[in-house]
Amino acid sequence: MLSKNHPRYLSLKYRHALENGVKSGIVTPTGMIAHGRGEALDYLIGERTTKNAMKAAEAAAALLLLAKRPVISVNGNVSVLAAEEIIKLAKVCDAKIEANVFYAPAAKRKRMIVELFRKKGAHILGRISDAKIKGLSSERANVSKEGIFSADVVLVMLEDGDRTEALKKAGKKVIAIDLNPLSRTAKKADITIVDNIVRALPLLSKKANTLKRKNIKQLKFIVKKFSNKRNIKESLKIISKAASK
Repeated sequence: MLSKNHPRYLSLKYRHALENGVKSGIVTPTGMIAHGRGEALDYLIGERTTKNAMKAAEAAAALLLLAKRPVISVNGNVSVLAAEEIIKLAKVCDAKIEANVFYAPAAKRKRMIVELFRKKGAHILGRISDAKIKGLSSERANVSKEGIFSADVVLVMLEDGDRTEALKKAGKKVIAIDLNPLSRTAKKADITIVDNIVRALPLLSKKANTLKRKNIKQLKFIVKKFSNKRNIKESLKIISKAASK
């Protein structure tokens, strides 16, 4: 019998959460497919957080702490898998949370995400979209003026690459959590954590708590010394090595 901390047990647990999310309507079937692709890559990195991902998480935590208007963007998948961890991270970094989805029915799913977080004691933006990100024609363009539109740093997870590019063009720093180091999101982001969100989010909170003791100069140095190109290259090496065995 698998222990509750075993990767296989956790994988089944999260898959079950997503299945329930699809039944309720907060997650789309496409979201389940995306999760399946991520599971395959997670298997290749050993279903663990690599040293490379830990370095990226440290840089990401430093950037979130330096931000004046940090925002965490959440969709259906993220909400059912890690709502509590999102809330913890937002508190540590004094960040806002915003629901932002792509697939229809977008308005209904946003309401469901907002309600899910409300039941957990957190206020999030996104139910009302009163601004647009330039360069996007899809539902992803619709954001909260108080949230993503005004943000200087945005944390995205399980994102579409075109939106990450648009956020960058809008002058925002983007932190991505993405198991695929070759995705447009991963390559275009300023910092990419190549890890499963259920491990990366608690790690981010832990790193942020630790880094709160640092001064601004020290935090800036952590961000400056980080190279996302090198990070992506090293992440690919880890996956390639595992695939060749």
